[in-house]
Amino acid sequence: MKLLQSIKIGDKTLQNSMAMAPMTRSRASFDGVVGESTVTYYKQRSSAGLIITEAINISAQATGSPMTPGIYTDEQIASWKKVTQTVHENGGVIYAQLWHTGRVGHSLVKNGELPVAPSAIAIEGQQHFTMEGMKDYETPRALELNEIAQIILDYKKAAENAMEAGFDGVELHAAFGYLPNQFLAESSNQRNDQYGGSNENRNRFVVEVMQTLVQAIGANKVAIRISPTSLYNSIFHSNPAEQFTLLLEELNQLPLAYVHIMNVPFPADKFPQYPANSVETFGKLIQHPIIANCGFDRESGEATLQNGSAQLIAYGTLFLANPDLPKRFELNEALNEPDRTTMYGGQDKGYIDYPFLNN
Repeated sequence: MKLLQSIKIGDKTLQNSMAMAPMTRSRASFDGVVGESTVTYYKQRSSAGLIITEAINISAQATGSPMTPGIYTDEQIASWKKVTQTVHENGGVIYAQLWHTGRVGHSLVKNGELPVAPSAIAIEGQQHFTMEGMKDYETPRALELNEIAQIILDYKKAAENAMEAGFDGVELHAAFGYLPNQFLAESSNQRNDQYGGSNENRNRFVVEVMQTLVQAIGANKVAIRISPTSLYNSIFHSNPAEQFTLLLEELNQLPLAYVHIMNVPFPADKFPQYPANSVETFGKLIQHPIIANCGFDRESGEATLQNGSAQLIAYGTLFLANPDLPKRFELNEALNEPDRTTMYGGQDKGYIDYPFLNN
């Protein structure tokens, strides 16, 4: 199986072509520090060719949800060192996913501060989890130019902190409606300065962040996750094919480790301008290794690698419930069923107690 074959990504040789997708688990402390259970959680899944961590807040301002980890304080960095050390001791490779939630947050989670975004446009039709229950989204505060420059520096510092913590590289979370994705989308970005208006201008923030990350930690250690067809968090693109083609042309100029594409399903009748398959549509434009994500199983993942549309397949829920997923794929064994009631928050149940084969 190609899924089980070794592959080189960036400057690392992976033990197989299966990635563990980033999954928010909300098991950090209120100070954004991960504990021993998180060390165990990633250790258990070290047989993945590549582990991409849950999204990690790059600053206090970046935080949108309670009990999510950060990488901007000494205590946070020290706690991640334990994770990277145990993953490396068990033969794994691990990237930190860098996160700024932008408007996907609430002042109850941000010490009374309003969330920020490219424009003062609220998310509609959804609610946000807070420690006081589900709340309607607030209208965010539009970022000033000097604040955008500071956020780019926050990404730079977070990448440097990630390398100090022992990570093998970083992935920019530019998908699923978070801040970089908010800059990309017309539905959340109605600026009339250099960061809005045209496709080139809406792409600018992501391009500048990626350039800064490469400058900060070097070639072949920086990656990006995109979701051209995701509608989550009130994201809409009028012409994703044109916009993401331009973005990928810019990213092709950088020495990246990979591009991670979420192939998110959508109602085709309502969005006829969206590509039916993001991996196939945009993959042929990308001059870096491609990680394909969303809805893959053993057979469809193998088929995607065999036809050359991607070089790795990222599995989320399957890795959550099956810490030894590569071995189960190798032996074609039955899979554990995920407990969806324990995916977010809680203690060790549904986190580090999923059985391995022969347990």
